[in-house]
Amino acid sequence: MSSRANSSSGNSTVSSTDPRSETQPTTTNGKRKAELDFDILAPPYSLSANRTPHQTADLEEVPHGISRQARDLASYAFPVHRLAEVLQDNTMQPLVIVACGSFSPITFLHLRMFEMAIDTIRELNKYEVVGGYYSPVSDNYRKAGLAPANHRVRMCELACERTSSWLMVDAWESLQPTYQRTAVVLDHFNYEINVKRGGIKTKTGERRPAKVMLLAGGDLIESMGDPNVWADEDLHHILGRYGCLIVERTGADVRSFLLSHDIMYEHRHNVIVIKQLIYNDISSTKVRLFIRRGMSVQYLLPNSVIRYIEEHGLYVGMSEPVSNVLKF
Repeated sequence: MSSRANSSSGNSTVSSTDPRSETQPTTTNGKRKAELDFDILAPPYSLSANRTPHQTADLEEVPHGISRQARDLASYAFPVHRLAEVLQDNTMQPLVIVACGSFSPITFLHLRMFEMAIDTIRELNKYEVVGGYYSPVSDNYRKAGLAPANHRVRMCELACERTSSWLMVDAWESLQPTYQRTAVVLDHFNYEINVKRGGIKTKTGERRPAKVMLLAGGDLIESMGDPNVWADEDLHHILGRYGCLIVERTGADVRSFLLSHDIMYEHRHNVIVIKQLIYNDISSTKVRLFIRRGMSVQYLLPNSVIRYIEEHGLYVGMSEPVSNVLKF
């Protein structure tokens, strides 16, 4: 990812009169109609006789009342439906984890990164994770293979709501008319959680500021060594004020990079390296390639996301430079 140097609670929901509403019209036999993007499936959560060969069975839990992000800044509201209201352990510092990226599409590795982060943080016995967010980039990121922002946000929502009990999606960055640097995005989360909401409430009633940390892969961290990609002031702001959780990538020596990079070494105590105990090299780039070639992407990303891609014909007709594919 390139440099990103240089806000009412709750998600927006759709009304009952909106065709995207969770409350579906009924047929003559009283059964609910499934939406075109299959957001609602009645028990037993299958497409049964209506299923076509191109539709993927949904084996994941189907939630009720999915909160959806707005499609414009005028109706945007910061999502807090899964943000912890009260800190369970008053000796801990509340922690909010934020992953910035294209998520085109979101994969199981993107989901696993948060779980690996939680395991590592628990071992530190210092922070209590109170929330986790995906922040998809806007269409102004100008990256090959980037599906429209509204589709990427929706795929992230489907992945979170159907496979996780604590992850959320924030569309603020994706709705911006210009590209937003990572430092600015983290400032946005800090403002929404600590300035507007006053942090997280403790069991004794006072509110405690939450620490906001960036969750990133080893490839993004290595890009921080390129002065043409990241501005030094942004690195100081991100690593100094917020901190970073880095998931090691196969073949990457993150610790050696931290030692050799002056700014990262300066803020090394605010950087947490997460070791992959089971290596997972799923990449969105390869997923897009498989889709273009008509290959299966089953078990690489959630069924709900696969189904959404099929329904909207995403990635099928696009092309990417060979160099982009070969390096992943």
